[in-house]
Amino acid sequence: MKTSYRKEYSRHLQRDMEYKVYGHAGKPMLVFPTSLGRFYQYEDSGMIETLSEFIEAGKLQIWACDSIDEETFFSSHWNHEDKAIRHEQYDKYITQELIPGILGESKWNNGGDDQKILISGCSMGAYYSASFFFRYPHFFDTLIALSGVYSTYYFFGDYMSENVYFNSPLHYLPGLNDEHYLGQYRSSNIILCVGQGAYEDEMLHETRLLQDLLQRKGIPARIDYWGHDVNHDWPWWNKQIHYYVSSCL
Repeated sequence: MKTSYRKEYSRHLQRDMEYKVYGHAGKPMLVFPTSLGRFYQYEDSGMIETLSEFIEAGKLQIWACDSIDEETFFSSHWNHEDKAIRHEQYDKYITQELIPGILGESKWNNGGDDQKILISGCSMGAYYSASFFFRYPHFFDTLIALSGVYSTYYFFGDYMSENVYFNSPLHYLPGLNDEHYLGQYRSSNIILCVGQGAYEDEMLHETRLLQDLLQRKGIPARIDYWGHDVNHDWPWWNKQIHYYVSSCL
């Protein structure tokens, strides 16, 4: 399997950012780590090996990016607004630096064909993937979110500002009536999955809220609730990601 490590300076974050790329061609997939996780977590947790058959066959190429959670959602030093402002800088890194690079490289690797991205993550990574998908649907055609929350409540409580609001899908989607956005959601492949076992209670609650919201908006989505033995942990996410990626490729 072709694997490359990248370290590039981000003009928006004013620091180096690291990521890894797995594979040589195929559907571009952007994955986020769990809370306080790093770019190598996806590989270390077995997910690359789980998806290796698709990667080695040239059907899937994965970009595993870094987070800056210690400076944003999980910072113990900054107030809510400062954390939200720093996250907006991370947002610009992802959407104005990393994603254009992914799309350009993926087009080259796939014979000049324009690509859209499959975006995914587990736990905090599921929050990130859903948040970017709904805010910037023109980049993506597939979302696979595993065991996520979909609001900022668990990070900021009831605090709400413009910078927080637009990173909280459960807050802004109810009032979104722009048919351009809604049409892109409706033409995408949206998959949300959550277990019903240990440590999944918050994720179950918010998955149900998002399911109800999508139904009211007429946005098709596959929402799966796995069994009461399915815990909030990597062994289950490995099973889930293989199952859902194989249905998308």
